[in-house]
Amino acid sequence: MGNFTRYLKTKSFRNNIIAAICTVIALLLIAFFSLRFYTKHGQGLNVPQLKGLRIDQAIQKLEEMGLRYEIDSVYMMDKPPGIVTDQDPEAETFVKDNRTIYLTINTSTAPNVKFPEVEEKSLREARSIIESYGLKLGDTTYKPDIARDVVLGVTFGGQALKAGEQIPKGSRVNFILGDGRGNEDVDMPNLAGFTIDEARFSLKGSMLKLGTVTYEGVITDSANAVVVNQFPLPSDTVTKVKIGTAINITLSNKKQ
Repeated sequence: MGNFTRYLKTKSFRNNIIAAICTVIALLLIAFFSLRFYTKHGQGLNVPQLKGLRIDQAIQKLEEMGLRYEIDSVYMMDKPPGIVTDQDPEAETFVKDNRTIYLTINTSTAPNVKFPEVEEKSLREARSIIESYGLKLGDTTYKPDIARDVVLGVTFGGQALKAGEQIPKGSRVNFILGDGRGNEDVDMPNLAGFTIDEARFSLKGSMLKLGTVTYEGVITDSANAVVVNQFPLPSDTVTKVKIGTAINITLSNKKQ
């Protein structure tokens, strides 16, 4: 123990301690400056404002600054095509040289979307649904029906539009709504001799509904089966019914 204590007091021990400390400091300095050089500490630039520029203008700016870029696209009806609508990072963000800047531009072609099911839904619900698909509500027209402000049909470009059909995103569609005047009376058609398709068409024109369909006898040709009975049945005392009334029919292959 005494020899060790005496060694600690020698010049050789002090020189070794100093050399070790100097070595550690030198290693730390080398690591620090190497890291600064590797990461180019303090070297970089601010991202320019690219939103609102044409894509060719934005690319020219980035290339002049030595920045890379990647491009994605969206479709927005209220903006001209080829315009940068978003960027990441945002303008004035400090970045390193050669950083990739992500640009989003507005495409000139609207993608198609499948039209959703909105018939028999309220105006408010149907409007919310089409807006979630990127569509807009155009005109609304009303026709007599017992349901008020319920979608009875949809048109696009002057043609009836059904669920599942493809239309361009951003399009305006028109709703046909019920006016709630279902308490009005309409003439009841006589459906005798009509096929089911003819009966359905006639009832729709009279603002009535097809109710229960039953069959009489052996049905060998359902497409050509005709109405042999209906309820309510037109008579001298019953000629009118309320709008929206369901008419039940009986079909048979034997004409009566």
